[in-house]
Amino acid sequence: MPIRLIAGLGNPGREHERDRHNVGFWLVDRLARAEGASLRKDAKYHGLLAKLAGPHGDVWLVEPQTYMNLSGKAIGALARFYKIAPEDVLVVHDELDFLPGVVKLKLAGGAGGHNGLKDTIAQLGGQNFWRLRLGIGHPGDRDLVADYVLSSPSPADRDAIEGAIDRALAIVPELLDGRMEIAMQKLHSTPKA
Repeated sequence: MPIRLIAGLGNPGREHERDRHNVGFWLVDRLARAEGASLRKDAKYHGLLAKLAGPHGDVWLVEPQTYMNLSGKAIGALARFYKIAPEDVLVVHDELDFLPGVVKLKLAGGAGGHNGLKDTIAQLGGQNFWRLRLGIGHPGDRDLVADYVLSSPSPADRDAIEGAIDRALAIVPELLDGRMEIAMQKLHSTPKA
């Protein structure tokens, strides 16, 4: 099934723009720009929204403006109103377990301690949605995670993350066409040096 809703997770406000936790917003911002779309505030859906013309109909981009812990509120509201099945939703989020520069696509799975995913699972009524996981690295100590995700990556890590976003944007045509296996093969294959 083609992806009809792409949700980037993050926190609203200028003070969070450069946070590692906002890599989902970074990707959605770049996708909207590449498609010539503008993200506009929509109070009804608790987020910034843009609509793209996909090969199989409208594709919605959303950046929830409810803060990370309530991300699912915007995603769930959009999915319900436009009758978008969970398996046609792609959630883009930061992944502590991957180094910066690593990006992986998968269907379903738990929240892994990620509050944005936890709320999305609750709002969509299950785990059966796609995730695009952008590595941000781990601070090495569980007690440091909260501050780490709310701080900016080093310039080298930012470059690696932007490179991962480049690779993810390259598979958007496959995602919007429902060719998920091909998208995963392209994304997960190691580039030739």
